[in-house]
Amino acid sequence: MIKNKKTLVIIPARGGSKRIPHKNIKEICGQPMIYWPLMELSKLFKSKNVIVSTDDDEIVSKVEKVGLRVPFKRPEELSDDHTGTMSVATHALQWFESNVARVEYVIIVYPTAVMLNVEDICSALSVLNSDPNCDSVMSATHFPFPIQRAVYKNSEGYAEMFKPEHCATRSQDLTEGLHDAGQFYVCRAESVRVGKTLNNSKVKLHPLHKNKVIDIDTIEDFEVADARLKLFEYGLYDEDWSFD
Repeated sequence: MIKNKKTLVIIPARGGSKRIPHKNIKEICGQPMIYWPLMELSKLFKSKNVIVSTDDDEIVSKVEKVGLRVPFKRPEELSDDHTGTMSVATHALQWFESNVARVEYVIIVYPTAVMLNVEDICSALSVLNSDPNCDSVMSATHFPFPIQRAVYKNSEGYAEMFKPEHCATRSQDLTEGLHDAGQFYVCRAESVRVGKTLNNSKVKLHPLHKNKVIDIDTIEDFEVADARLKLFEYGLYDEDWSFD
């Protein structure tokens, strides 16, 4: 278990996915998707330090089966398609600090992070602690192609470059671009209390190999995730796992 007890883990798991109903508890490799990150987090955190923020009774039932108590239902105003992750995290942190204890760190983990590894969490925490000016550390991964060469369809229907000045620039001379891996954020609690985001805070990146990153939004993505988990033997899990 993690030595610093002043850490709160928040899993934002809304029930109302429109493209895939109950996406967060749809099965991958024989268990609900949300179980994969929860199983990994159980290696590092006790149940009292983990909160699943959800508006859905079925999700509540699933997570309570593995030893997590869901102490509140997420308010309706924080459960629509337009609510940002930080608003949900701030609400959960306020509840926890009002009812349990004040914390120093907040770790936000998405229920879609099926290939989460606690070693990455620990590494990100180390990075955060090494820089007193850093507000948070975000999991990230590399774009497969230079972003400076991206194109779009213009008003006449023809391809046009976003950055035409880089049309002839060698790839090795371009700054490599990364994007949010959609796995986790490790934050100082104070940055969450005041609702800081990527645009108004100092964020460092924790790069993940592309094989560990899966964006799960479609049925095809579930098939890819299932195959990837089996390939990396994540599918060999203990069916009796639970939180302490």
